[in-house]
Amino acid sequence: MTASTLSHDARNTFESTIGGYTVGGRAHSLSVWFVLALRLMMGWAFAYSGFTKLVAAEPFSSGGYLANVAATNGNPLADAFAWMAATPWFVEFANVAVPWGELFIGLGLLVGAFVRLAAFFGAFMMALFYFGNWDVAHGVINGDFAYMLVFLAVAAFGAGRILGLDAYIERYEIGGQQLIERYPALEYVLG
Repeated sequence: MTASTLSHDARNTFESTIGGYTVGGRAHSLSVWFVLALRLMMGWAFAYSGFTKLVAAEPFSSGGYLANVAATNGNPLADAFAWMAATPWFVEFANVAVPWGELFIGLGLLVGAFVRLAAFFGAFMMALFYFGNWDVAHGVINGDFAYMLVFLAVAAFGAGRILGLDAYIERYEIGGQQLIERYPALEYVLG
């Protein structure tokens, strides 16, 4: 079998049941390259965004964004954004969390370490940006929403195991037992 042929074994099939509904599919063997590309693309975008905020001539400030982003656009979370903007400790927290969070999320994705954790926080940030940049003039789907789904797909497909450090971290042995077997909850942050 060549690398580009479809394998018909269980490794390329997936299935999930939620609320009594089961869906399943079979992925093409080339899918692994696209999952890797999504991980690296989002990693680069976030690492670059965080880095440029950290080295900018002016310190990053979230206050103006939080104060003005949701006030007039019909945002369902306008009150929450107004509270964030009016709460000094939260603004200071966001001033640190946004650039450093973007950098660490990006680096985690680029090297493939703690990918599910990084992707979760990336999706969380994109959800906040989605509501912060609320504009449904062209429908409820925009770039922020699409990026949120990309982060969730990267997590769901365990993209850190594809040319990433998570594959090695999971197999690390403690007392003759692989880390992921010894601590199964790590499945939610690695992969």
